[in-house]
Amino acid sequence: MTASASNTRPGPARTGTHNKPHESQRAQEAKRHTAPGPGRRRGLTLFALALGAFAIGTGEFGSNGIIQLFAADLDASIPVATYAISAYAFGVMIGSPAITLLAARANRRTLLLGLIALFLVGNVLSALAPSIATLVVFRFITGSVQGAYFGAGAVVAAYVYGPGKGGRAFATVMGGLTVATILGSPLGTLVGQHAGWRATYWTVIGVGLLAGAALLAWLPRTDDLHGSSVARELGALRRLDVWLMVMVAALGISSIFAVYTFIGPFVTDAADESPALIPVALAVFGLGMAFGNYFGGRAADRHGSRPLIYGFGYVLVLLVAIGFFGSEILVLMPALFGVGATMMFAIPTIQVRLTEFAPDAPTLMGALNLAALNLANSLGAIGGAVTIGAGWGTLSTVWAGFVLTTAGLILFLATLGRTRATVTPA
Repeated sequence: MTASASNTRPGPARTGTHNKPHESQRAQEAKRHTAPGPGRRRGLTLFALALGAFAIGTGEFGSNGIIQLFAADLDASIPVATYAISAYAFGVMIGSPAITLLAARANRRTLLLGLIALFLVGNVLSALAPSIATLVVFRFITGSVQGAYFGAGAVVAAYVYGPGKGGRAFATVMGGLTVATILGSPLGTLVGQHAGWRATYWTVIGVGLLAGAALLAWLPRTDDLHGSSVARELGALRRLDVWLMVMVAALGISSIFAVYTFIGPFVTDAADESPALIPVALAVFGLGMAFGNYFGGRAADRHGSRPLIYGFGYVLVLLVAIGFFGSEILVLMPALFGVGATMMFAIPTIQVRLTEFAPDAPTLMGALNLAALNLANSLGAIGGAVTIGAGWGTLSTVWAGFVLTTAGLILFLATLGRTRATVTPA
């Protein structure tokens, strides 16, 4: 099978020293000094990519923790305030693929730097938003960065890792997002609780500036990371297997958001615990995500589709446990860890499969993967809101997630034979 990395490192550039005959000695010297290699330089490149993802994740998940704060300050009800969360998700779903296509020919280094700049602008505007309507618009702008960043970041990480490690490359970039759920989101919530919700976004801006500086300093300067034509990227969108996998991701991963979105009410309403425990619950969930992402990236490169099947299957068991026994904090906390771990274990496999179906458009596939995950965010949050609105109780949100993930697993199993047959052979 063809991994994403094999499509981002053209032959002539692999050796580093065997450059094209017409290149000047100065150009050859520049390439030798800027191309990623083993050891410290490679580690710094990967760290910069993960730091950018951490900043983006802190902004995304931190918003969930301060929704009650900006709702009260901007004189909006909680249901109306959730539009700001949904707008971010729609920014990822609509804006990120559009940006990826518009910047198809751009060098991935240039694209990543531009995306971080747009991310900073979006968060500055969010921090200054005078009304809930403007905050909704500004969160959409900020969300348009995320999918494109992860798509381009995965391409750069795959270039650094080398062929056959597309799952590990995507997991490395996603690692920053999972750390954001452990540290960034709880920290952002605490900052918002003590200094106001706007301070949360100013904190995100500070982290984003550090990420931008790291990317500027440590991303490789190489022609190997140039993009391709818009027509080539669009060609990937004509493949049915791509859209089937996007549907699997959107349905299957939704249960993580049917849980994560409602962690606050789970702790305070269902388990009858202090609001001070909410950041702890968020961190426990994030630890599970980091655990699952680390092992899921490696499993995706070695075990085909099995990590996705196992991840979806085990999360269904955990959702049942929360649904029946989540009012007990000693059950709820380990179950939150488990939901985060099992879902993140599946996500790198989705990226590897997408890239196998469209090896000529790895950046767009990364953007589509994140778009699917944010569609899952909306589906999970909406499903949970429907069950609560129907009067079925706080913990009923997990049953919405159970139905959606079951549908995703059934769809994946039903199409598995077809997608196996269409994966590009080595």
